[in-house]
Formats: sequence, C-alpha cells, structure tokens
Amino acid sequence: MSKAFTEISAGLKDAIAHAKGETTKTIEHRPEPINVKAIRERTGMSQQRFCATFGISLGTLRHWEQGLRAPQGTARVLLKVVERNPKAIVEALAE
Repeated sequence: MSKAFTEISAGLKDAIAHAKGETTKTIEHRPEPINVKAIRERTGMSQQRFCATFGISLGTLRHWEQGLRAPQGTARVLLKVVERNPKAIVEALAE
C-alpha cells in the first residue's frame, strides 16, 4: 500500500474512534459561541436598523438571536468586528 493510503486509513480510524467517544490524538476545533443579541444591543440599534446597517436579513438575525442557527464564515467575522468596533464598519460602508 502507498504511504498516502496508510495515512488516510489511519486518519479515518482515528476519526471513527473519536466519533465513538474513544480517546484519540484528534484535536477538535470549535469556534466560540457568539451572542448576537448582546452585540446588537451594545450598538443601541433595533433589529431592523442593525440589519439595514450591516446587510443582514431580518430573518437570519432573528434565527441567530433565538439560537436556532449560528453565524458562520464571513458573518462571524463581521459580527466580531461589529462587537469590537461598529463605527469602523459604519464608516467603511459610508465611503
């Protein structure tokens, strides 16, 4: 068998063992949860204004705030920037 096959096979065995709850060398990366409602409330904006300002659909924001869904990818990045410096986003969008 090739080296690649051996490595892939070992990785799959590790993944299966990890999924079963067995101790493995697997490192699991989980993003920290984001409290979208708290971020929005710190901006002092209503749901409608927050959505209009940052280009988020109202339905999506409501799902995030209710915990039915979690922001992924670029939405997470946007929310992290809004959390730390919402004025930077507003200024960048005004240009």
